[in-house]
Amino acid sequence: MTDDIVASVVRQWQAVNPGLDTGPMEIIGRINRCAALLQQAEDAPLRSAGLTRAEFDLLGAVRRTDRELTPGELARETFSSGAAVTKRLRALQDRALVERRGDDRDRRVAHVRLTDEGRALVDRLLPEQLAYESTVLAGLDGDARDELGAGLSELLVQLEGRLGGARR
Repeated sequence: MTDDIVASVVRQWQAVNPGLDTGPMEIIGRINRCAALLQQAEDAPLRSAGLTRAEFDLLGAVRRTDRELTPGELARETFSSGAAVTKRLRALQDRALVERRGDDRDRRVAHVRLTDEGRALVDRLLPEQLAYESTVLAGLDGDARDELGAGLSELLVQLEGRLGGARR
């Protein structure tokens, strides 16, 4: 197996500080490096539709819950700030992918729903995006994917419990 960039960094640290426990770096460093490479590559189907991952996440949240959501609910669903959600919603509304309507009882509250065009776009893009993601993971066999998925899930549950961001 070929060394990755993190293995090289670990060797360098061990050379200058042999007693240093680099175990955490070997995991966190690889997760961060994978995330950076995935973000660099961007998401081809989303990019071809003129969407960012964050915009698609908002559209997907409304689609998968199958109901109107408030901007606050969207922020929680997508782990985004309220300001970021507002900015993305404005762009998606300008493209006629979402609609906002005011609340009947509280004028400060808005409800967001997909337009027919927005729903059709999500329904078209999601299978393409999943196929793209499968291609990205094609170098791993089924067992390796399952093991990696289970390990990352376990880590995520622990981090959400300790660092916040747990859902529901």
